[in-house]
Amino acid sequence: MPQIEEQVLEHLRTLPSKQQQEVLNFVLFLSQQRQNSLTPVTPPRSFAVAAQHYIGSLDGGPSDLSTNPQYMEGFGE
Repeated sequence: MPQIEEQVLEHLRTLPSKQQQEVLNFVLFLSQQRQNSLTPVTPPRSFAVAAQHYIGSLDGGPSDLSTNPQYMEGFGE
């Protein structure tokens, strides 16, 4: 066993169980933090990029609301 592990175990055994639990919680936190840093982060996508596959997939409707002359009628009144 490496020297650092021996030292940690030696000191850990002298602690009361409540403090041993705190040490365990800290080790788990560090382990999770390391795992998160190794996991590649996917950059967020905009809704337009996520929905790009579906744009224009409905038949019979306008491809864009701006083609409807009444779309903005009464806006801001």
